[in-house]
Amino acid sequence: MSVSRSRKRKIRRKRFWRVIVLALFLTIIGGGTFLAYDLIYSANKATSEIYQELDSDKIGNHRTEEVEISKDPFNILLVGIEDQEGGERSDVLMLVTVNPQTEEVKMLSIPRDTRTYVPEVGYNTKITHSYSNGGIESTITTVNELLDIPIDYYITTNFDGFEDIVDTLGGIDVDVPFTFKAQLTDSLKWKTFREGNMELNGNEALAYVRMRKTDPKGDMGRNERQQQVIKAIVNKGTSFSTITKIDDIMEDLGANVKTNIPPSKFASFVKLYSKIKNTNIENLTLKGYDEYIDDVYYYIPDEDSISELSYELNDTLGSSTDSYTAEEESWQTDQQEDEY
Repeated sequence: MSVSRSRKRKIRRKRFWRVIVLALFLTIIGGGTFLAYDLIYSANKATSEIYQELDSDKIGNHRTEEVEISKDPFNILLVGIEDQEGGERSDVLMLVTVNPQTEEVKMLSIPRDTRTYVPEVGYNTKITHSYSNGGIESTITTVNELLDIPIDYYITTNFDGFEDIVDTLGGIDVDVPFTFKAQLTDSLKWKTFREGNMELNGNEALAYVRMRKTDPKGDMGRNERQQQVIKAIVNKGTSFSTITKIDDIMEDLGANVKTNIPPSKFASFVKLYSKIKNTNIENLTLKGYDEYIDDVYYYIPDEDSISELSYELNDTLGSSTDSYTAEEESWQTDQQEDEY
């Protein structure tokens, strides 16, 4: 075999693996996003920029045991960061729970205006404010306070990364569910999104997924549009024409992503992905109602819904048996007392 032919094969292999990495990244975002950013390391792009450890001393209920990805259940908190008026806050919060043994994958979207206790400030406020008061550690602690569930890994990304990826792909096509107007963050101009098929660039796609005030379904409709756009990115990103854009997309990710998933776990994530790649993602919903307190809008989570979600997520992690037994015993005691 000639040196030239050998070199060409190496280049093709390198490009093939980059395509696989991108495809996995986009596909997982669309259905669960629990493996994506660790796979970025296989492209050897911006490792030092992406990896950022957690300060475990700032997190109350933080598991210190080593998580064996291919066997142990785990949680990943996905956080979309918004930079507004000189400060950062969490605009998108998604919790993904994975159990490799049972092959269960569950995703919970937490509305940004959810009113809950934020330990870092010491009072109830919108969960979106947790990031601006203590960073990712504060957000993790707040989610743990809300759902009583440990967070093993986190992934944060800003909106620049989202826009850059859409633009690098050459835009995306979406089916707009109803006509509405939304302000573009770049030019501050108002864009009309008309019902039906539309092609969007990065800035337009960002405005499309962030609009919620005029959506009949509120945050729930917003979450549905986020999923729709992500699927559009998957379809475009996994197309053959994307091959020539892999390097640009990897650069976009490296500049805008932070995670505590270590490079050493790459092989384990690949092994896990091959096992559960056809698993259906179960989307969970935090039920609640809208309320204005001192002229400020909040989403008030239903306490029963919180309890049910906490049990279900902990059950997926295999750690809810004791709490369930205690609740069941308490319920039986109450029933016996009622009988008397």
